[in-house]
Amino acid sequence: MQPPQPPTRRTYAVTALEDLRQIAKERGTSMKALVREAAAADIARHRALQEGAEAFRRFFSSHADEFAAAFPDDEPPAKSEGRVA
Repeated sequence: MQPPQPPTRRTYAVTALEDLRQIAKERGTSMKALVREAAAADIARHRALQEGAEAFRRFFSSHADEFAAAFPDDEPPAKSEGRVA
């Protein structure tokens, strides 16, 4: 007698597929359209995150001296600090 097998990915995939079918039905759309919309939304989200990160980097870089003055404890030690020869 073999021990019972743990649930497989297939079980999860079937459940996820059933959930997607239900969502598509609730929205009155097809599965294909639902997946297309989800992919487009994911691409838009990724682009927005990239643009936001770049805007933050530009802002931080342009105000680096102000941040250093306001938060001196967060600055990395100077090359001559921290090590004794």
